[in-house]
Amino acid sequence: MPHSFKQTVINRAKSFGYAFEGILAFLKSEPNARIHLLAIAVVCTAGIYFHVSNIEWCLLTIAIVSVVTTEMLNTAIEKWMDAAHAERSPVVKFIKDVAAAAVLITAIGAIIIAGLIFLPKIG
Repeated sequence: MPHSFKQTVINRAKSFGYAFEGILAFLKSEPNARIHLLAIAVVCTAGIYFHVSNIEWCLLTIAIVSVVTTEMLNTAIEKWMDAAHAERSPVVKFIKDVAAAAVLITAIGAIIIAGLIFLPKIG
């Protein structure tokens, strides 16, 4: 029997609640999350100061969201591997290293985007 519209709305609201709980848990438990939050504040402040264009804001937003999302997925993968495999294994190390590398590559891309936007404005 299908859910009522009211039940569907309640379920969606709960889903958003769980997502916000995940964001808060991520920020509270992960030092890298707080570093990314500081970087976001710096980039947004610089964007306001230098009056970046709408297109530049779009690129910065994509970069920020990409880095934070990749870091969150990396954290989830690390926690999953730690919970599922208490013993050290080469496969678990590989999985965790590749997930961390994804964050690094995304962060490098974000730095390149920020450099292309802000360096001409500074110099």
